[in-house]
Amino acid sequence: MCTNTPYERVLADFKQACPQFDLDALADLRAREYGRLDGLGHVYLDYTGGGLYAQSQLDQHMAMLRGGVYGNPHSSNPTSLAMTELAEHARAYVFEYFNASPDDYAVIFTQNASGALKLVGESYPFQPGGQYVLTFDNHNSVNGIREFARAKGATVTYAPVLPPELRIDEDKLVALLDSAQPGTDNLFGYPAQSNFSGVQHSLDWIARAQAKGWDVLLDAAAFAPTNRLDLSRWQPDFVCLSFYKIFGYPTGVGALIAHRDTLNKLHRPWFAGGTITIASVQGDGYYLEEGEAAFEDGTIDYLNLPAVEIGLRHIAGIGIETIHERVICLTQWLIDHLLALHHSSGAPVIHLYGPADTHMRGGTVTINFFDPNGRLLDYRDVEAEANSLTISLRTGCFCNPGAGEQAHGLTKDDLVSCFGKEERMSFEEFITVMHGKVKDAVGAVRVSVGVATNFDDVYRFVEFAKTFIDRQV
Repeated sequence: MCTNTPYERVLADFKQACPQFDLDALADLRAREYGRLDGLGHVYLDYTGGGLYAQSQLDQHMAMLRGGVYGNPHSSNPTSLAMTELAEHARAYVFEYFNASPDDYAVIFTQNASGALKLVGESYPFQPGGQYVLTFDNHNSVNGIREFARAKGATVTYAPVLPPELRIDEDKLVALLDSAQPGTDNLFGYPAQSNFSGVQHSLDWIARAQAKGWDVLLDAAAFAPTNRLDLSRWQPDFVCLSFYKIFGYPTGVGALIAHRDTLNKLHRPWFAGGTITIASVQGDGYYLEEGEAAFEDGTIDYLNLPAVEIGLRHIAGIGIETIHERVICLTQWLIDHLLALHHSSGAPVIHLYGPADTHMRGGTVTINFFDPNGRLLDYRDVEAEANSLTISLRTGCFCNPGAGEQAHGLTKDDLVSCFGKEERMSFEEFITVMHGKVKDAVGAVRVSVGVATNFDDVYRFVEFAKTFIDRQV
């Protein structure tokens, strides 16, 4: 008679399905660097929202701060020079980590990925006849660039993604890319990985678009934490990212990695401290710095920049390929076991938005729960129950409205009436208006795995999901 518990049997099946997954190595890493997770009883499944920092990252950064005196780098005194050296060392390691040649690329430190995108949007030479094309499943900070484009007279067009997998409609995208007019500046923006569906769009689109006369903006914020981004192989014109997404600490530092040739196209609409060599009140003029310095407004977050290098070296020490392999194994197991859940009636418990396998997808899994009669369980109630069990997940539309609209079947006619009114609409009012228009909600439940996720985390979430079997609305 078998005496194994259900957990032991399921774990044995996982080991057999993913023999390359080194459970012992991950257990050692988790105990050494992320022990607070188990110490506090947390199941953390919000890596697409933010990464987790390791204990050694804090130790190294605090030791640096305790052991030195560092001043504002915009000077040549000893403390400023010491800080300048550390900041530039961090910049050099960003080049190294992403395999980007300093001759070809500039690393511009920003507050976050959104700050990097704003630099591009406000400075790109949009003009009448030019275009801004972007995919439906972009983050709102990429969507927001459309306002700069429209203000300068450029045409803005969205390329759809197709349910159920929410991958790019290639025929329509090709037609849009073919429409570039010679002699105009055209920008194509898309995510390497969707923060809604986990879909990874092909990086081949970079060279394909550039060959047709487009500059390419690649949002790597959701991609970089668990995937190798080699900028010697893939050469977008602009890459945006937030470092806390990759390794948790520090927050408040991101980067725009820009190809120097395309960077020369950008025209800043203002100047600030740190971005100029000379400015005059009476002379009514200024000269911008060259390269990175022209885009780093004010004083950079200098005390935290050394922590960026520490964090990237931590990830490199584990190995991004190792992290990727773990994430893929856990994601496939999670998807398979969620899709296997059915009510007594035979109806599925969850609906998955995005691919059901791990081909060209990351560790972001977005779902909604339904009762035996196919009625939606409010994702806010799901989150509240997860909170009570110290399971950290995320709900809503994840700042990615286009992917949600296509996933939930919302149309332009459903949505245009919500905008252009004198009084702004609240999110609760929006939900009320959408009620009855679509089967699904206007939001969903998102779980995501990352560097410190172990099998117990995904197992506990599936056990939580089982509590919705035969649950009535």
